[in-house]
Amino acid sequence: MAKVERFAFHVPSLEELAGVLQKGLKENFADAQVSVIDCPDLTKDPFNFPVKGICGKPRIADVGGVPYLIPVVQKEKVYDLNTVAKDIELPGAFILGAGAASSRILGVNAEFIPIVQTQSDKKPAVNGSYIAQINPADKGCLLEKYSSKYTDCEFGLLANLYASEGQPGKVIEVKANGRTGELNFVSCLRQILEKHYGEKPVGMGGTFVIQKGKAKIHIMPPEFSACPLNTDEDVNNWLKFFEMKAPLVCQPVIVSRDPGFDLRTEHTHCFSAHGEGGHYHNDTTPDSVQYCGYFLPAELLFRIDRPKETHMVGRD
Repeated sequence: MAKVERFAFHVPSLEELAGVLQKGLKENFADAQVSVIDCPDLTKDPFNFPVKGICGKPRIADVGGVPYLIPVVQKEKVYDLNTVAKDIELPGAFILGAGAASSRILGVNAEFIPIVQTQSDKKPAVNGSYIAQINPADKGCLLEKYSSKYTDCEFGLLANLYASEGQPGKVIEVKANGRTGELNFVSCLRQILEKHYGEKPVGMGGTFVIQKGKAKIHIMPPEFSACPLNTDEDVNNWLKFFEMKAPLVCQPVIVSRDPGFDLRTEHTHCFSAHGEGGHYHNDTTPDSVQYCGYFLPAELLFRIDRPKETHMVGRD
């Protein structure tokens, strides 16, 4: 049984949060509009999620961690989203986020883009996840629907997850166009929260779309590194980077500040209808980029199977 630690986030009202984000985004984007709206129906394009919304008992889970991947991989670290849902006291939860695929299932290393309504007493899991891997044929991106090949809800090594009951409800809509600062969209949101709320950690998750422009995305190689990866430079030389085009549907998990659980404070994976996806770093077309996202502050944090030996390499 993996150890589960629990923490209660500071949860601002949606109106307050919208005001804080609106003010902060203006420093990094030419145009930003933040408002409280009814969550759009996420079963429709471009999301096609198995549930309508991201509301109801919102919580964040940080499972495993980068130290299980680098400097050397610990392949025995495998997890199941249905188990995670029980660990976070929300069986049947709808889960979004970013993680590593299970090499035990795939036979290779790959990016995992989880979109799962976990199993409950009443019904089996609905797995809408994607995997992004290096295409052996042309060394490009191979994005596949997980359920087209596999029937499980397993993942490996690490994941940052936003979970809820998947209900409709009020959310924060964030629109930002024309990036004027250095920070990517997710880092910008996180740093605004950290600056405003300081010692009170705020967690946030949801989904956003890069509607126009292009983005820098990485995909891990199919083979784990034979040599230990000891620095960020080692990691970046090992990863494969691509420029991918909009529209990209992204799944961010954000914690404004680590309250002492060895968290990855931001992690975002994305997918698309045109066969591209992976780990989001930043847009590469700041003048023309358009972001539109839907977010909710999380009430609780669950830290599952925290690595005993840790480091800060490979966290961006």
